[in-house]
Amino acid sequence: MDRRSAAPWAPAVVALLTVAWLIGGLVLLGWVFGIGLEGWADQHSNQGGGADALSRKANVALLLLVAEVVAGPVVIAVVARGGLLRRTAAVYLVIAFGLGVVAVPVAAGAYRELAPSPPASPPPTRCQEHSGGDTRCPGG
Repeated sequence: MDRRSAAPWAPAVVALLTVAWLIGGLVLLGWVFGIGLEGWADQHSNQGGGADALSRKANVALLLLVAEVVAGPVVIAVVARGGLLRRTAAVYLVIAFGLGVVAVPVAAGAYRELAPSPPASPPPTRCQEHSGGDTRCPGG
């Protein structure tokens, strides 16, 4: 087993990336909270016209938050592995996996609301003749 010591830059870079990851998550959480307050104010005012725009903004913010929360530990793990901090890399990968399990349903719901599927085509409204010589419309 190779027992090389960690690169001298690795602990400092991992610490700085961790701080940046946590601050980025807090900033995005603050943005989501602000959007929630905006929605609450819009709901309790007499205007009520910005619900669609706020919903879109909230879904974009949630997708960005999920991406930052999951991608941050992965990037830190890659840097830690490059700096020969194997256990630190493993810990950050476990953190990324745990947060990913929680974040995937949130991201799926936000994406589904952001890009809804097209509506189903309406059923035919005119009479269609069926085989058998009967000329009346089915169903009435």
